[in-house]
Amino acid sequence: MPKNLSAGEKNVLGGELMACSYAPLTGFFRDGCCGTRGEHGVAHLVCVRVSAAFLEFSVDMGNNLVTPRPELRFRGLRAGDRWCLHVLRWVEAWEAGKAPKVVLEATHEDVLRYVPLSALKRHALELD
Repeated sequence: MPKNLSAGEKNVLGGELMACSYAPLTGFFRDGCCGTRGEHGVAHLVCVRVSAAFLEFSVDMGNNLVTPRPELRFRGLRAGDRWCLHVLRWVEAWEAGKAPKVVLEATHEDVLRYVPLSALKRHALELD
């Protein structure tokens, strides 16, 4: 995955924040990155690979990530997609035992304010 547009931002491992996904296009700014661009309040910071079980859980919790929303440039997620998930949604899933896999290199360091690195590592997606 190519580097992102959020130059200077760090991931949870302390390295340069990498892009999460361009297809589907993700991130608060729809630039493929789970970055903040220095803005306060941006919380779509956890790069995950969604599973069918997580998507079902998410719908059950009132966060429908499956239904397309063309007005938001959102085609709906399918199992296997990578996505910048809101940190509190990841915590909710983690506490319920439904947390999706995390791409550590593409997860913003601000996530560590809410989740210990050890928990993220237990849910880390192994990259090829």
